[in-house]
Amino acid sequence: MTPSDNDHGEIALSASPPRAELAVRARTAASGAVVCVLVGDLDIETLAPAADALTTLLAQRPSAMVIDLEGVDFCDSSGLNLLLRTRLAAGEQGVALHLAAVSPTVMRVLELTGAQAVFSLHRSVEAALAAPAA
Repeated sequence: MTPSDNDHGEIALSASPPRAELAVRARTAASGAVVCVLVGDLDIETLAPAADALTTLLAQRPSAMVIDLEGVDFCDSSGLNLLLRTRLAAGEQGVALHLAAVSPTVMRVLELTGAQAVFSLHRSVEAALAAPAA
């Protein structure tokens, strides 16, 4: 942005982009599995709500956890790291972890890093809920 005068004689040198948001919702399925839906950007600036929710949900020791990634528009290395840490924590607690409806953006990160090989990936939340506990 080029410098410009405003009504108060101040000069704006740059504009900050709007901060990305991440919405986190959770529900318990009839099977006892929990579904955590993430919508927005999963990056260093938005990571905290997702991390808190996933930790809280795992502490409940559900039969399985499904992370719905259909609405994730962007995922950086911190988002990938959160998914990998959640996978390890779930494994330590004996909770099956499934990623569902993985958006193309997140799938690209998983493929570039080879991380898709360590996750149980499903086309939809319903398919993930129907998957065996592995």
